[in-house]
This record gives sequence, C-alpha cells and structure tokens, in this order.
Amino acid sequence: MPNDEAEVSAATGAALRAGRGDGAALADFVALTQHDVRRFIVLVAGAAEADDLVQETYLRAFGALHRFEGRSSARTWLASIARHVVVDAIRHRCARPSLAVGDGSDLDGLTDGAPRRDVPEHARVELRDLLDRIDADRREALVLTQVIGFSYAEAAEIVGCAVGTIRSRVARARADLHALVHGEAADSVRTARAAG
Repeated sequence: MPNDEAEVSAATGAALRAGRGDGAALADFVALTQHDVRRFIVLVAGAAEADDLVQETYLRAFGALHRFEGRSSARTWLASIARHVVVDAIRHRCARPSLAVGDGSDLDGLTDGAPRRDVPEHARVELRDLLDRIDADRREALVLTQVIGFSYAEAAEIVGCAVGTIRSRVARARADLHALVHGEAADSVRTARAAG
C-alpha cells in the first residue's frame, strides 16, 4: 500500500469516523483502500474469486469497524482481514476441490479495473504463473512488501509473525523467482510445485 503518510492517515481517520456511524466516511474508507485490497487478493488468491473475496473482506470490516480503535493503520487492519478471508477461501476450496481452470486474466485487477496496456498479456500471465509456483507464505510476504508496499513491520503484523520471518520469506521468494526465470531447480520451487 502506498507509503504516502497522508493517505494512510486519511484511511485511518475515515475508518474511525465510519466506526462511529459516518456514512460518508465509510465511502471514503472504501475509496482509499479498495484498489490495494483487490490487488492483494488477486495476487494471492487469483482473479477468479477476487470480486467475491473483496466483497467478503469489506463485509467483515464493516461489521468490525465499531471495534477499530486505530492502534494500527486502517490499511494494516484491513489487510489482515483480507488475509483471513483469503485463508478461509483456500480452506474452503481445499475442502471441495474444483475443476475450474484460470483464463490467464489474473493480473487484470492490478490496475484500477483495466488491464495494463504497457505490459503484454503473455507477461502478465507469466508473472502470475511464476507467483503461483512459489511457496504460498513466501508469495504472500513478497506481494505485501514488494507489490502492495507495506513495510516489513506492517506485513509481519498482518501475517502474525516476526519481522525477520517476513524478511526471510521475501528473500527466499526473490531467490525462487530468480531460479524460475533462469531455469534453475531451486529446492523450494520444486517443493512448492509438488505440494500444489
């Protein structure tokens, strides 16, 4: 998520006001956060379920806004909710396997609703394929810190682990991606592929 301090403060302020019943603040909160929530969900869970998972994230957040006290930024709080929604969806998916196959449009949601024109379709599909081939914990840490823009400390808070663990996962994710791009057989990539 952007490191613009004013935007982070605006989202937190909007969340606090929305928690006190301010409907306009609720709309502001969604407007300030929806792009990054969708981008996180698309990269971690895929585009096929993104709309439903974004909606579920906001439904859970709206139900809990009255308890949000601003001890962390609203973006960090919301990303934690999104992470739990994704984990729940993955658990549900594992409980009932599906035969659905992705159509390669997974990265279309990375912009404000339109596919990026400066990145060829095959490159977007390849990136999604590469991300899918690395360990889920590493992918999540990489997406949170390198794509969405959370600090390592914020990502650690969202995931519920130590900052050092996030740093390690990001470093290993980078190494895994490097190995995949350069055709090297990294153990973790082989392991992730075998488990998936």
